Amino acid sequence: MTSADRLTAQATTVQTTTDSADKAAALARGAVEARLAACAQIVGPVTSVYHWAGGIETTQEWQVHFKTTAARYPELERHLLAAHDYETPEIIATPVVAGSPAYLSWITAETVAR
Repeated sequence: MTSADRLTAQATTVQTTTDSADKAAALARGAVEARLAACAQIVGPVTSVYHWAGGIETTQEWQVHFKTTAARYPELERHLLAAHDYETPEIIATPVVAGSPAYLSWITAETVAR
């Protein structure tokens, strides 16, 4: 396995949503400050349509996309569950299948626990 392959195997993106820009910013800042993510991008508002409590809901939400490593994912998930105010927050991790070696190295360097 090459060093680029190892970096790609480590890189992970994690997505969540919340119902305000301020909450999204707090989730993003908290994860980056704790070095659970190298960065977080906030997108929104987006319109979400979903089943909840026996009905179909339509709400505005803000997506937060975290760049992290597979090794830091469990701690990032715990952090999001503790910080999030949703009963069942979206927390979805997707492995990165390819990427710039320099960017992937940066993710790894920035998420090392200190």
